[in-house]
Amino acid sequence: MSNTQILQEALQLNPQERYIVVESLLKSLDIPDENIDTIWANEAEQRLQNYKDNKVQTISFEEVFN
Repeated sequence: MSNTQILQEALQLNPQERYIVVESLLKSLDIPDENIDTIWANEAEQRLQNYKDNKVQTISFEEVFN
């Protein structure tokens, strides 16, 4: 079955059924990568430590949004 055929059949479904199909497809693409989560957690910890050690220059909230 081709992509076009699958799409044509999916478009024949009622809105609730199409929603279920779309939601299932999107969930299948959103598979967490533990390696990326670990890298970001380490990065966040390093940034926090640099902040605590005054190794980074901070910008005030007001300056950021002006």
